[in-house]
Amino acid sequence: MSKDIRPPFTHEAALAKVKFAEDAWNSCDPERVALGYSVDSNWRNRTEFFTGREAIKVFLTRKWERELNYKLMKELWCYTDNRIGVRFEYEYQDAQTGQWMRCHGNEYWEFADDGLMRRREMTGNDFPIEESERKYK
Repeated sequence: MSKDIRPPFTHEAALAKVKFAEDAWNSCDPERVALGYSVDSNWRNRTEFFTGREAIKVFLTRKWERELNYKLMKELWCYTDNRIGVRFEYEYQDAQTGQWMRCHGNEYWEFADDGLMRRREMTGNDFPIEESERKYK
C-alpha cells in the first residue's frame, strides 16, 4: 500500500509512489484515491483550492462525471526526501460534447512522515484530439 512507502524517498520508493497513484487514479474511484491523502491534505488543482479528504472525494466525483473514459499516465520527474515531482498526461471524453481531450501537466507532491500526501499542486492544459489520436486506451 502507498501509505507504507514513507519519506525519505529513494528512487525506487518514489517510482512506487508514482505507480501507486497512477493505478489509483485510473480506477476512477474517489474513495480509493482519497485514501492516499492526509485528512487535511491541501490541494491546488488548476484554479481550485481546497482542503481535506472529503473535499477531495467531492472534487474527484465531479471530475469523473465530466471526464468519461479517463486514462492517465504519470511519470516521475524528480524527488527529494519528502517531495515528488510528476509529469502526467491523460485522456478523456467530455460528457457534454463527446469530444476527446488530452491533458498535459505537472504535479508537485509533499508527504507527511506517515506516507500520506499532505499537499498536491497540479497545473495542466487540455486540448481536443480525435479519437484516432488517443494514446491511452
